[in-house]
Amino acid sequence: MEGWIHFDTLHRLIALLLPAVLAILLAACALALVEAGLALGERWLGLRRLQRSGDIEAVARLARRRIERCDLLARVPPMLGLMATIIPLGPGLAALGQGDPAQLASAVTVAFDATVLGLLAGIAGLWIGRLRKRWYEELLERMEAAA
Repeated sequence: MEGWIHFDTLHRLIALLLPAVLAILLAACALALVEAGLALGERWLGLRRLQRSGDIEAVARLARRRIERCDLLARVPPMLGLMATIIPLGPGLAALGQGDPAQLASAVTVAFDATVLGLLAGIAGLWIGRLRKRWYEELLERMEAAA
């Protein structure tokens, strides 16, 4: 390709993204575990404490932040998982064309693992976010009824 960037350079630059994307996916899975623990704590202790505070506006702001965090966790990791699925497949298919099926097998393994990590974190974020949304809506309804 003639122009400002050569295909090989582009492929090398994109390949540099893979370790960072995989690290972010692992961090997202760890964050999903943390969020699950925080959600359990909220459910059994935190919501009652918030209700006793009586500050509806503060509870609504807190709920919005916590739900938005889960929404991001539900959306971003699956996209990154797809990205980390596609990145190794290009070189893997090129290696197959050169008669190296072992490199393709390795690329496909990385691709499937990345997909699973992205979906795992995304499912956790979606599930926790939906529970939190319901819990906070019920809490705010009780607080408004009591006010």
